Amino acid sequence: MTDESILCLEEAEEGMKNSVEHLKKAFQKIRAGKASPSMLSGVLVDYYGSMTPIERTANINTPDARMIVVQPFDKSTIHEIEKAIMNSGLGFNPMNEGDLIRINVPVLTEDRRKDSVKQAKVEAEDTKVGIRNTRRSANDEAKSLEKEGVSEDEVKQLLDEIQKLTDKYSKIVDDYFELKEKDILTV
Repeated sequence: MTDESILCLEEAEEGMKNSVEHLKKAFQKIRAGKASPSMLSGVLVDYYGSMTPIERTANINTPDARMIVVQPFDKSTIHEIEKAIMNSGLGFNPMNEGDLIRINVPVLTEDRRKDSVKQAKVEAEDTKVGIRNTRRSANDEAKSLEKEGVSEDEVKQLLDEIQKLTDKYSKIVDDYFELKEKDILTV
């Protein structure tokens, strides 16, 4: 394979990897039955006048499957952190205990579990669309290489390799979705 072909393949794989990484982050935000520090990722706290991710303002732990404990680095910011959690739209009711915040994570109802599975399915499908878009771009680039003098056989081989990558990353997405679905539906 020529350097251009290898570069085209590497760019396609990088784009597909990025899509899968995005999916992993999206899945962390979809609530399963048990408490996790990642449930609070995305919560922004007004920390000394600037909006700061909560994980940069406090230690976040899960002592058991139904509780999240948030311990601020600076105790004077506990009210700001509490307010940020309440306004986050996550549906949590934080309990301020002076030096830390406890959050009881309610058990998911059957309907809520089904909604979470649907949400995970949408994220997985969006990721697959992203992978297919990366494939389309890579295929276009491969076909343009033929116009630049790369042999027809090599372009065909490159297109086959791009399809193999697409299949590989689509399978990874399916596997992640299966695991997430199982995690959500496990009571």
